[in-house]
Amino acid sequence: MMLTCPLCTSTDTTHFHCDHRRDYQRCRCCALVFVPPAQRLDAAAERAVYDQHVNSPDDAGYRRFLSRLFDPLQRRLAPGARGLDFGAGPGPTLSVMFEEAGHPMAIYDPFYAPDASVLDRRYAFITATEVAEHLFEPGRELARLASLLEPGGWLGLMTKRVAGPEAFAGWHYILDPTHVCFFSEASLEWLAGHLDMRVEFPAADVALLQRR
Repeated sequence: MMLTCPLCTSTDTTHFHCDHRRDYQRCRCCALVFVPPAQRLDAAAERAVYDQHVNSPDDAGYRRFLSRLFDPLQRRLAPGARGLDFGAGPGPTLSVMFEEAGHPMAIYDPFYAPDASVLDRRYAFITATEVAEHLFEPGRELARLASLLEPGGWLGLMTKRVAGPEAFAGWHYILDPTHVCFFSEASLEWLAGHLDMRVEFPAADVALLQRR
């Protein structure tokens, strides 16, 4: 069966890996690895997984984890720059960290903060931490976020990156049934080129894309 890449929409995809639960395809155009649509969870099952997440601004370990994106992005922002945390989850924390640093924040999450009016505004920066791997249509969703950026604005992504097939087979990241898209550095470089943005990789699992 012909499968379409959810990032670049190419149909030039090939088998990459399979396990007892799912199959994984790789796009020859943008290098995204993805789960076929028929093997994704439905919305109720997806929400049930997210409801098990326990994240809080009071968790110092979680703040340290988020600081891998927060620190390099915050250094690139003007004082008072306004941001959006997309996919904030049940315990918004990154938005709190930026507000503490003087940056007004909006949050959006389709399950926990579904006020879509925040997606009609412009922002100096947008963050999506541990979000890209959950997106059913990452090409469309990430292009929409980029369109909300002011000129020179930043899109900060945090998602673990694919290595080779052998490492992928034993990778804990594929065990989460809500993870359906797996980016490599090549995938993120393709995305930046497609959106006419420049990309930096300042830390492990972190990509910063700047609107020209």
